[in-house]
Amino acid sequence: MIFRSSVLLVAALLAGPASAAGTNADVVRNLASRVGPIVGAASACQAIDQGRVQAIVDKFREVIREASAGASDRDELTRVFNGFVADGRNRVGASQTDCTTAGRQLAELERSLGQAAPSTSSSGFGGVIGSTPAAAATAPTATLPPTLASNVQGVTANEIRFGICGPFSGASRELGRQMKLGIDAAFNRTNDAGGIAGRSLRLFAADDGYEPSRTLEAMRQLYEKDKVFGFIGNVGTPTAAVGMPYALQHRALFYGAFTGANLLRNDPPDRYVFNYRASYAEETNEVVHYLLKLRRLQPRDIAVFAQQDAYGDAGFAGVSKAFRSLGLPDSAIVRFNYKRNTVDVDEAVNQLRAMKNPPKAIVMVATYRAAAKFIEKTRDQYPSMVYTNVSFVGSTELSDELMLLGPRYASGVIVTQVVPAVGGYSSAVLEYKSALEKYFPGEAPSYVSFEGYVAANVLIQALKRVGPQLDTEALIDTLENTNNVDLGLGAKLGFGRAEHQASHKIWGTALDERGKYQAIELE
Repeated sequence: MIFRSSVLLVAALLAGPASAAGTNADVVRNLASRVGPIVGAASACQAIDQGRVQAIVDKFREVIREASAGASDRDELTRVFNGFVADGRNRVGASQTDCTTAGRQLAELERSLGQAAPSTSSSGFGGVIGSTPAAAATAPTATLPPTLASNVQGVTANEIRFGICGPFSGASRELGRQMKLGIDAAFNRTNDAGGIAGRSLRLFAADDGYEPSRTLEAMRQLYEKDKVFGFIGNVGTPTAAVGMPYALQHRALFYGAFTGANLLRNDPPDRYVFNYRASYAEETNEVVHYLLKLRRLQPRDIAVFAQQDAYGDAGFAGVSKAFRSLGLPDSAIVRFNYKRNTVDVDEAVNQLRAMKNPPKAIVMVATYRAAAKFIEKTRDQYPSMVYTNVSFVGSTELSDELMLLGPRYASGVIVTQVVPAVGGYSSAVLEYKSALEKYFPGEAPSYVSFEGYVAANVLIQALKRVGPQLDTEALIDTLENTNNVDLGLGAKLGFGRAEHQASHKIWGTALDERGKYQAIELE
């Protein structure tokens, strides 16, 4: 194939004098002016197999990467190519080119790529940019008015815009910051590899402070002002109760929210809502089984410390369901509460101290600061208490809070996780750490940012499969046919028409006296 020969040619040129890089860039610009409009026009025609289009686009990305002296060159050449692709799409939209012509030009381009002899001259790319006037005359040509491509909100010739709504201020701000950090790391890594059909991924953030009363305005800012294509990584259950209906109303993607609540897991699933993570019901079910079967506690020994809102309700409901699944009554489960966005746990602590027969284990459905405060106020009085937490707590942040109090507060505290241990050496963890180090040097690995990174990469796989003609319905259809995605987690991920949750895997971890999470068996 001539494109493969082109890649080899550019690589050979780059191996030569440093001045060759400029020549390569000029050659690729010329190539872009001929290939881009044809690819763009073909991508706007539904009757044309988009796999043919994507094959050419992918190979052209290779040419750009090999011809670039650095990131700035690569970005500039990508923008040039995107502009020509956009022009081709717009010419179809403006009826300046019809799909019959687009199909014929695409076929001619494919024949040119497949039949021409490889060039060994820096002045040509075989049948696409010939080294002779005759060869150039047979190559398809197009004009290039500088216009953008796509009438889909949040999708331009150069970028795809996503929004994240979460706490970037207040007591839970670290959860929002870390979730955004992980998504940004995945987006940056993809952008450096050429983006999605030449488009860069861009993430906009809006702060709701983890307060549902502020969520609607934050969602509106993202969708109506920032003009995002869809939402990714929104943080929280009570806020999702506001944000998700807004997304559904606008038929916008609501993807990978940082919550395991059942309100995002309807049966059958809402078309525009997709989850990466296991649910709170699945996490608490594992914990209840662990406490009863491995730690050999009695049902009366288990109580719940929960946030007094939809998040706490979801976790408590999971514990109740786990009891019922074991044939145990759930009516006597004690629940201690605290108010969202506070560390006011005194009422819960007093309620615990007033119990004649206190529990031996607390299932905590809280955020990191409140959870740490509850442990601080009860650890000395109940030194053998088993504390377990669901993943939303913010594992890394909880460890930091507890270690500030002292090793005895941290040691033995359990957290169920929806991603593998960040201290491990799996392919997924090493890739995540490499991306974090490259794009956010100095940031420590975190379970929350790792979840954001993994969730974003599952979405990226689907975006790549959609190709240049991106719209919400095409992405939803692709997501529902995305299965057996292997990111190196030890469990394959996927969706279906009746399954909008990618993972059901739960990992058990417990803090040691150094504040490090160690793997534990939950069953």
